[in-house]
Amino acid sequence: MLAVELVLGAFAVIGQRPAAQRSEQPSVSISAPRRLEVGDRTLVMTNLDGSQSQTLLARVAADMGHAVDAVEAFWGTDWPHDVDVVATGSQRQFEALAGGGPAGQWADIAAIAVADRIEPPARRIALGQRIVFAPGAAGMSESALRIVLSHELFHYAARADTALDAPRWLTEGVADYVARPHTPLPDVTPPPRRAAVRRRPGRPRAAAVAGLRPGMVVRAFRRRHPRSADAAGPVPGRMR
Repeated sequence: MLAVELVLGAFAVIGQRPAAQRSEQPSVSISAPRRLEVGDRTLVMTNLDGSQSQTLLARVAADMGHAVDAVEAFWGTDWPHDVDVVATGSQRQFEALAGGGPAGQWADIAAIAVADRIEPPARRIALGQRIVFAPGAAGMSESALRIVLSHELFHYAARADTALDAPRWLTEGVADYVARPHTPLPDVTPPPRRAAVRRRPGRPRAAAVAGLRPGMVVRAFRRRHPRSADAAGPVPGRMR
């Protein structure tokens, strides 16, 4: 960290708002979703206006295989088969589909993974999931776009198993770890061992924490912080 009804999911956030607020939302013209097989996943792409959005989706499609491999290598394969991606044609469209609120909070966001609702823990289902790209993402470099896509795809994959009150440092830190290229550690001589230091109860030893692999951290966190039973409204995982 899920089959998606893309069109219903993409507009559930807008549709739940009062009529007075809905009238202020930008008009949206949806092209027919395009489906593309990427390995054992199906990429479902929707273009909300514009040739620029179409170009962005083509780049996303080209990078999706890499992103899927990165997520599966860390999280495994037990996550949604269909991956829904929406490319917006204006900043107002992006803000509406990302969850609304003050426009300033979305000014530097290239993409966001959102869901409309999380089913109770026993079902482990996130409804209305999609990865929404802002128009500005079209100007990103290839490497930057690949990182953003992999980051948001991890949120998409892990959404149903992510505690709603999970700390941001963990959810965003793990997504960054999955998304960014892994560089080998420098070959350095380890420092000499130091004498054991007594610790206060409840405080993990630094050595123990340093030895935890990322997957172990996530599994440990999920055991200590069970996911809440239900949630309504957007559940964001954002990339700055």
